Amino acid sequence: MSDVADWWRTAIIDMEPGRIAIRGRPIEELIGTLGFVEMIWLMLRGDVPDPDQAALLEAALVASVDHGPQAPSIAAARMAVTCGLPLNNAMASAVNLLGDVHGGAGEQAVELYHRLDPAEIAPGLDRWIAERGPIVPGFGHRFHKPVDPRAPRLLTLVDRAADAGTVTGRFATLARGVEAELAARKGRPVPLNIDGATAVIFAELGFAPPLARGLFCLSRSVGILAHAWEQSEQGGRNKGPTPPAYRWTYDGPKEGG
Repeated sequence: MSDVADWWRTAIIDMEPGRIAIRGRPIEELIGTLGFVEMIWLMLRGDVPDPDQAALLEAALVASVDHGPQAPSIAAARMAVTCGLPLNNAMASAVNLLGDVHGGAGEQAVELYHRLDPAEIAPGLDRWIAERGPIVPGFGHRFHKPVDPRAPRLLTLVDRAADAGTVTGRFATLARGVEAELAARKGRPVPLNIDGATAVIFAELGFAPPLARGLFCLSRSVGILAHAWEQSEQGGRNKGPTPPAYRWTYDGPKEGG
């Protein structure tokens, strides 16, 4: 039996008939006591955040829930529903689109912050760009110009948390340094966006870079669910990315050519 029992090993949950314990805490003591954000923290970190830590994490999660039907993940969920998929399959289809380009910038921004020295922003950016390419994750936005409205609010909350001693404020300082350096290089503002701002919070709270993407997926799943449910109520069958009257550009060989 030891070979079977040790096939999986976990410090997260202990369970037997009639008993469930999460991180050593009976589930019945957690139900009605911990909020959902606190439960996320407990599952990932093994302890319970203080109220200020939980509030800051919740702010980051609230900020990222949705960005409209034009976002590929949201569009995928709505299209999936029109193809007859139930909500869980629509949500899975959408979350599976959250890769390095759409959904991964927060993880990359946390990694960037960890690699920068506040006193040497410019050379640190140069090293990052030489290794990863010219796009600096967490800065600039193709839609929100000149400012992503979510970012300043989140940084204000980080500043307040730093003043209260909840976080150090180091990563907020780094983000502002990158923002200033990019503006100087481009000759125009390249402001912090939602990915860069939530990355500040995740880094300030001590979450590893890959968890930034996981936490974003949890947040965006709320919007995905809402859009999938709305589409199911609106109806529609086999809706593709564009209305049927629109056609794609064909650039292959001519018929008979």
